[in-house]
Amino acid sequence: MSDPTANPAFLNDPYPTYAALRAQCPVQQVPAGSGGRSSYLVTGFEEAREALADSRLSKDTAGFFAGKESRRRLHPAVAHNMLATDPPDHTRLRRLVMNSFTTRAVEELRPFIARTADALLDRWPAEGPVDLVATLAVPLPVIVICELLGVPEPDRAQVRQWSGELFASGAPAVIDAASHSLADYMKGLIAQKRSRPGQALLDRLISARDGDERLSEEELLSLGVLLLVAGHETTTNFLGLAVLALLQHPSEFQRLLRHPAEIASSLDELLRYDSPVSMATFRFTTETVVLGGVEIPADNPVLVAIGAANRDPARWAEPSDLDLDRNAAGHLSFGHGIHRCVGAPLAKAEAEIALQKLLSRFPDMQLAVPVGQLTWRKTRLVRGLAALPVCPVPGR
Repeated sequence: MSDPTANPAFLNDPYPTYAALRAQCPVQQVPAGSGGRSSYLVTGFEEAREALADSRLSKDTAGFFAGKESRRRLHPAVAHNMLATDPPDHTRLRRLVMNSFTTRAVEELRPFIARTADALLDRWPAEGPVDLVATLAVPLPVIVICELLGVPEPDRAQVRQWSGELFASGAPAVIDAASHSLADYMKGLIAQKRSRPGQALLDRLISARDGDERLSEEELLSLGVLLLVAGHETTTNFLGLAVLALLQHPSEFQRLLRHPAEIASSLDELLRYDSPVSMATFRFTTETVVLGGVEIPADNPVLVAIGAANRDPARWAEPSDLDLDRNAAGHLSFGHGIHRCVGAPLAKAEAEIALQKLLSRFPDMQLAVPVGQLTWRKTRLVRGLAALPVCPVPGR
């Protein structure tokens, strides 16, 4: 099977391709896998959920690629992070950051998120089109995660650029260079904070490291980079996708205008309808695993297509419809099992606040270009708009 992400039609709308693959078989072997091995693609919901929670599917990327020749030069802080580990290391590292992303911790951030969203929307022009991605979906999550970690304001634009380059599909040299730039930056920031400690999350992780809480210097560096990147990339994509979905479904847009209190409960359906994470991160079998009736031998990569699973008609009635009455809490956009996204409460708070601000301030907002002219990010892992031109048409 050729790489579907190379097809512009797939980037615009991957769901017909996903549906065709799922109809053939919800778990199937695909050629040209990592390390010269075949990979297995999972497109069914139940099979995806099972795979995401199966401890026999390891995330130890370093172990899988050990001894295999590669031209890639990813910095170890990016290649070997918490997402690429198994218990007990994963459990230990996750425990260090969980308290900063609890519902209670996120509640304390909500006033800052609201002020930031207002400040960004204050800059929107009174007339003419504006790119919602560049002016809201990108800067809001970047500012929030940088504030949480303690990244100085003058550095944030550069951090965002490097982060975006990490997802540059088909450009391995760009990805590798960005990984080194981010790691070098984080190393310098850690050194600065050691000399001038503060109260941010990164400062607390440094204290854990220096207090000998079983956190190595390499792990501290990789955690810092991971939180910085994962803390805004998916939220940026979700904001763009959610606004586009609502603009394409005027009745649902109008419903939320009339009942803004329902925005929070609509987020799961928006996440299910168009997932900002298209493909789950790397996994491989440590022994023979039977998934969806298909036998997968040991040491084979398993690719879990979250976007496909979230539209499986065996799980969701009329999955291609956006239905804000649907109970979509079981979607897989934040993953499932021990690796479920630790930042999910923060992502949902940012999306809820941003949508509330947008709808209250720009109730007549509409797309500035036809849907077919929208540009999409060229990447397999995440799904997101490169730009979303809208006409604000502020409310009176």
